[in-house]
Amino acid sequence: QVQLVESGGGLAQPGGSLRLSCVASGRSISIYAMGWYRQAPGKQRELVADITSGGRANYADSVRGRFTISRDNAKNTVYLQMNSLKPEDTAVYYCRQGSTFWGQGTQVTVSP
Repeated sequence: QVQLVESGGGLAQPGGSLRLSCVASGRSISIYAMGWYRQAPGKQRELVADITSGGRANYADSVRGRFTISRDNAKNTVYLQMNSLKPEDTAVYYCRQGSTFWGQGTQVTVSP
């Protein structure tokens, strides 16, 4: 059974940084595309960034140049480095493995 556990969320000031981690268990991530999504209150869940099994990354326009997705297949972990945070980045951030498996989410709040 696949389990994804996100961590690293919390409170940050505008302009600050956070690093999210998503540790997978139950199945190797090496052959899967992995993604980070977010959902703000009252809004639909949206793609933040994803990364192919080969390491090619794709970003939402709203985060390109500020966020970096990466993966460590040996640790079965995917990361999201978030820099230059803005209040509009406030949301619950979810990890996704392939097209099927989701984590429970981690809250990111950006506020003075």
